[in-house]
Amino acid sequence: MRAALALAARGLGRTWPNPAVGSVIVRDGIVVGRGWTQPGGRPHAETEALGRAGEAARGATAYVSLEPCAHTGKTPPCADALIAAGIGRAVVAVEDPDPRVSGRGIAALRAAGIRVDRGPCAEEAAELNAGFFLRIKRGRPLVSLKLATSLDGRIATHSGDSRWITGEAARRRAHGLRATHDAILVGTGTALADDPELTCRLPGLGERSPVRVVLDRQLRLPPGAKLLATASDVPTWVITAAAGDPARRRALEGAGVEIIEVPAAPDGRLSVSAALQALGARGVTRLLVEGGSALSASLLQQDLVDRLYWFRSASVIGGDGLPAAASLGVERLFDAKLFARIETETLGADMLESYRRS
Repeated sequence: MRAALALAARGLGRTWPNPAVGSVIVRDGIVVGRGWTQPGGRPHAETEALGRAGEAARGATAYVSLEPCAHTGKTPPCADALIAAGIGRAVVAVEDPDPRVSGRGIAALRAAGIRVDRGPCAEEAAELNAGFFLRIKRGRPLVSLKLATSLDGRIATHSGDSRWITGEAARRRAHGLRATHDAILVGTGTALADDPELTCRLPGLGERSPVRVVLDRQLRLPPGAKLLATASDVPTWVITAAAGDPARRRALEGAGVEIIEVPAAPDGRLSVSAALQALGARGVTRLLVEGGSALSASLLQQDLVDRLYWFRSASVIGGDGLPAAASLGVERLFDAKLFARIETETLGADMLESYRRS
């Protein structure tokens, strides 16, 4: 099953709106087929593994990281494919919460006389597809907030200088994060101040650049922005208010940008929650946020940060530097946002601490 999970991880950032699934088919102790969900969400992992196994799948055991689908979408049900291939046993890590499946795949296999075992590596499998599960249950993607700061939590000096707080190894790791997410989000302030490309620039992984999303209530992205220059090559979405300037909207659309309208929050700003729902409605399951302190604070205040990737350099900027998150209004430690540390990595002179929402 861990081999199936490793295969599934290859699809992270590329299979949305479908989950990333891996499958390993074993007969007489020998692996006869392997597969993982392909870009765009199809073919599915089971179909890929069965195709490689051929006749050797008959009587074999199929290990699948997520319950086989039991509905006809753009591809036939994987449960039917496993039954037709004549497998003798299926081992499923975790049940699919999609109401079109939700136990029906397992039930179909058992009805066909196939033994089904559930549960091995269930926690790891659920973590792998946490974004897909969140989209099904809450209508929004998994939100991963990425921060790069000094030791004292500053993302820039008082003058706004921020390049580069962390070193080359940390920046490469950050690009690796981009490759495993469906979309990447920044606010207007970051887009204007940094003029970022928001692509994955690791050798050989350029095609894994996520959809680029900007929260831009007033459509302030300038015509010369790098995001607009490459919008015809890398999908670029701008989330804005319904009353945006028509001329600016036409200019953005002319550059290849897709405009998404969401309601404003009570304070007149764009509703971050509504923006996440809009992204979920478009199939996004994993969202990496590289916004500034205001966007980070907004997400934290609303308990919308599910994973936190905190890159720390071995430097101190001081209290006049720009903080990683703007004011959260926390008066008591009891009200502080809590996260559980998952992992710590050394990246040259820098550190990466990964957290899960507590």
